[in-house]
Amino acid sequence: MIAILDYGAGNLRSVQNTLSAISAAYELVRDSGGLRRATKIILPGVGHFGQMMRALDGLGVRQALVDQIHTGVPFLGICLGLQALFQASDEAPEVRGLGLFEGTIHRFPADVRVPHMGWNEIDPRPGSKLLRGLAPHPYLYFANSYYAPLNVATSATCTYSLHYTAVLESNNVYGVQFHPEKSGPLGLQIVRNFVEL
Repeated sequence: MIAILDYGAGNLRSVQNTLSAISAAYELVRDSGGLRRATKIILPGVGHFGQMMRALDGLGVRQALVDQIHTGVPFLGICLGLQALFQASDEAPEVRGLGLFEGTIHRFPADVRVPHMGWNEIDPRPGSKLLRGLAPHPYLYFANSYYAPLNVATSATCTYSLHYTAVLESNNVYGVQFHPEKSGPLGLQIVRNFVEL
């Protein structure tokens, strides 16, 4: 069962429509029990880092989410769902992220327009599982004011004033800064690639 973690925000309807379009069965879950039944987990995210992490804590699902990831359940974080994988964010310095990756999410420099919104090219590294079957430099839809730093798990980058992580892949953990559910056929292929892992 693919679980979409519903914490009260995020592009739930768009993600549901994307999964339905590729005939993938899913459930919306809001508790630890639902997460523990999942064979794959998707965490969609829009909005504020602090609000999302506080919502996850309010539902009491933080530990179950981390435990499932550690046991090998494939996880896909979308936009803010990718940023949640890090230790912290400048958007809410007092709030802990999930801490699966070291580092802090930063705001784009003051001299560029934020949010970074619209279609932008990404630069994949060889061997990406999520980007299998896509053109060498696909354009995907972004909407973010904060960005994840480059690290060893970065499997694709985007350039907007600076180079930052567009896709993370590390064992069973995947994250995308763009919105595949708003990226047309390419987005469908990325979600399909995750579902077929």
